[in-house]
Amino acid sequence: MGRYYNGDIEGKFWFGVQSSTDASFFGGEEFEPNYVEYQFSEDDMPTIKEGLKTCKKELGDWLQNMDKFFKEVNGYNDQIIEEHGYNAQEFNSKLEWYARYHLGKKIYDCVKAKGDCTFEAEL
Repeated sequence: MGRYYNGDIEGKFWFGVQSSTDASFFGGEEFEPNYVEYQFSEDDMPTIKEGLKTCKKELGDWLQNMDKFFKEVNGYNDQIIEEHGYNAQEFNSKLEWYARYHLGKKIYDCVKAKGDCTFEAEL
């Protein structure tokens, strides 16, 4: 069973890697009933950009490597990671930052296109 987010952006949080409150890393307002509701506006863009910058810094070359890897496969485990020439321990240590980066990119693109971004995340 997965945990999804939906609204202006949609997706699924990475199981065992990403918490339902990961969008808090990029600022916005959080409301917490059975879902966490997020609202981002153009006022949040500096925080969103800084969050993306931090993700890129934490990932370094892994961002490109992981983009390439996930274009080639649609699932992963340590064996698949190693078969593609990566150290599984290092790869797995970057997954949270990689998942966070892609969530932040969705938020950024949404705010840039619409001026705001609202979505709910399942707890």
